[in-house]
Amino acid sequence: MSFDLILFGGTGDLAWRKIMPALFQAFRHGSLPDNGRIVGVGRDDLSDEQYRLLIKGRFDHVELAKRPSEEEFARFAALLGYLRMDLSNPADYPALAARLQQRPAEVVVMYLATAPGLFTTVCEQIAAAGLNGPQTRVVLEKPLGHDLASNRAINAAVRSVLTEKQIFRIDHYLGKPSVQNLFALRFGNSLFEPLWRREHIANIQITIAEELGVEKRGAFYDSTGALRDMVQNHALQLLCAVAMEPPINAHADAIRDEKLKVLRALRPWTPETLSQHVIRGQYAAGTIDGEAVPAYRNEAGVNPDSQTETFVALRTEIANWRWAGVPFYIRTGKRLASRDAHIEVNFRPTPHAIFKSPQGCNTGNRLVINLQPKDGLELHLLAQGADKRHSRGTPTLAPVQLDLDFDQRFGSERVGAYERLLLDVIDGRLNLFVRSDEQEEAWHWVEPIIDAWGNDHAGPRSYVAGTWGPSASSAMIARDGYCWSEES
Repeated sequence: MSFDLILFGGTGDLAWRKIMPALFQAFRHGSLPDNGRIVGVGRDDLSDEQYRLLIKGRFDHVELAKRPSEEEFARFAALLGYLRMDLSNPADYPALAARLQQRPAEVVVMYLATAPGLFTTVCEQIAAAGLNGPQTRVVLEKPLGHDLASNRAINAAVRSVLTEKQIFRIDHYLGKPSVQNLFALRFGNSLFEPLWRREHIANIQITIAEELGVEKRGAFYDSTGALRDMVQNHALQLLCAVAMEPPINAHADAIRDEKLKVLRALRPWTPETLSQHVIRGQYAAGTIDGEAVPAYRNEAGVNPDSQTETFVALRTEIANWRWAGVPFYIRTGKRLASRDAHIEVNFRPTPHAIFKSPQGCNTGNRLVINLQPKDGLELHLLAQGADKRHSRGTPTLAPVQLDLDFDQRFGSERVGAYERLLLDVIDGRLNLFVRSDEQEEAWHWVEPIIDAWGNDHAGPRSYVAGTWGPSASSAMIARDGYCWSEES
């Protein structure tokens, strides 16, 4: 199958950090279809050869295992080309059309790795140039809008020139092997699904923690914040994967229909729950891995008086029969104590205790689904160990765990998130992409938080870089008698 992949923003940060390495890995694995072209689009005045040299230099900064040898890059570079364009200038789009008409391809993928403000313009001009035919697929990167109104405006503009089946709204967390294993765990095995409900589960916690600060994205992040950057998309998609009902089959719309039901069942916010169940924070100066790091307000590109949140923790519930009364906790932030993303399912204690159990919160049965940096499952159980004192009293249980490391089991067979998603776009598979009504429902749910913060002049709570965020986050979950995993 012949394909063209047009990478708008082809000289940008996302292109060289994520997209190009993923395309190279697909090429190395033999998964990239033959007879393909990859054309970077940007405002810099570069020749094809200069662009290849630029990408080659950027590969020096990716993980060692993902770097190509000289011979490998020479073969990969034969696929690469470059086109100078000002995406805001309609007069530049005929040159793109001419480039594509030189060798018509069966599939044309247009990846918009640009500022969201350009999405509408690019899609309109693609159509004006006659490039929105049935062979065209458009990939839209997050954040898709700044609020519900802007999200709806973008979706309406894109749908006016493309069908829903041509629009691939990417959320790279859905492409992670660990998230795929979450679906396999629930719907490919009979062990957990009978227990996957309020009668057996006490609470579910979703953590997406980063050690990094805003790096070179200060100006972008300061207008976005953790709620828009992580909660509205990644965290809510993980919540849907955990809480959704089994779909009737593995087709894209069957899966997305069930995720949409979860989003619609999230409890609406009230003034009381907004004040008690939503915590925002902003990192102050601190230490990460023994090195001093600056406060968020001292980062390059950040307003010195910024009120932007770098940490969010919240409590919510899903109002349906499966989950009624089960609290779901989400937290995400930058400059936290470690890089760690996981989902923790805490089961209820046995209804009648005949053993002494360990004291503390979250000390019963737990299933931990590790997303990063490691990928796997941990099943935490209680067992009776050897009693050297031969006590005649009530036996005491001790925690034990089963640790399944998928990286060790599958090794080089694993496919990275962007690699999987890019191959799915080329093949036209929508299963791991987000439908417009999902996105709009997620925005509808977070918008009251945005509005409440806009009227709250107290601003975010300060927390020291290298810690687990504001103490109010621990207090919030403690009111229910639970704690975050590192506090167990």
